[in-house]
Amino acid sequence: MEAPDFWDNPERSQKMMKDLKSLKDDVETVHHLEQSFEDVETMIEMGYEENDESLLPEIEEIFQEFKQELDRIRIKTLLSEEYDKNNAILSLHAGAGGTESCDWASMLYRMYSKYADSMGFSLEVLDSLDGDEAGIKSITFQINGENAYGYLKSEKGVHRLVRISPFNAAGKRQTSFVSCDVMPEIEEDIDIEIRDEDIRVDTYRSSGAGGQHINKTSSAIRITHYPTGIVVQCQNERSQHMNKDKAMQMLKAKLYLLKQQENMEKQSDIRGDVSEIGWGNQIRSYVLQPYTMVKDHRTNEETGNVSSVLDGGIQPFINSYLKWNSLRKR
Repeated sequence: MEAPDFWDNPERSQKMMKDLKSLKDDVETVHHLEQSFEDVETMIEMGYEENDESLLPEIEEIFQEFKQELDRIRIKTLLSEEYDKNNAILSLHAGAGGTESCDWASMLYRMYSKYADSMGFSLEVLDSLDGDEAGIKSITFQINGENAYGYLKSEKGVHRLVRISPFNAAGKRQTSFVSCDVMPEIEEDIDIEIRDEDIRVDTYRSSGAGGQHINKTSSAIRITHYPTGIVVQCQNERSQHMNKDKAMQMLKAKLYLLKQQENMEKQSDIRGDVSEIGWGNQIRSYVLQPYTMVKDHRTNEETGNVSSVLDGGIQPFINSYLKWNSLRKR
């Protein structure tokens, strides 16, 4: 008997094995939840029968673990859109605020790096541009892991920081803005036509930390798409050819998402994302002075523990967004 054709396609078979592992993990999680629920029931019965209040802390601990695990798998069921399972490509761009915003961009990059670590995801920088005095003017990086795009699509938009500026000798409070763009890594060839006359391809020397070609050859690639004004760039691959392929892949993904957004606006008259990086357009505010609070302006999710959020603790905001987005689409 001949083997199925899909085994002749390494990429397809790899994807199938990945999907099978994900399903197996989900089944094991459900079994673990069933066992935890039975443990809670058993301990409650023991407490009643023996009238033993000392069991309460242990019951509470097991029950809280059960609730957290149940919430995690509930959230995972909301990741049902086409590319939710894919890797995510994030781009941060410093906006209004000069050096302060560049520093804020570096803080956000650290936050997403910490989040990736906490989820067991890997991170790869594709392109970066340092600030003139400090921080990062712009950076594009890829986060690899199961459902990375599904989770991190919640971060698309303008992020606002309020704090006492370390770059202001007068110690005045400063407001800074950074935009975050998020798109899925789409490996397969999607049906997006890009005409040669609609794009300009520029090469330039790579900068910043990277491979052996850094500052030696013009291997970095920047592609400008005239009809939409979209600009993508990549400098971290091993060759100019690989950088161009990656940049084209990113451009196709952006055009695909733009087409989806336009269709959504036509169908439901939903206002599109605002591209200006400044006042009134933020999706989330991070306030360090005169009080401490992080608040998402779409879901109203908030916390006073800013340090935890900046250390990568953004999952509560992601969960709230996924629930809000699910209700919004009904």
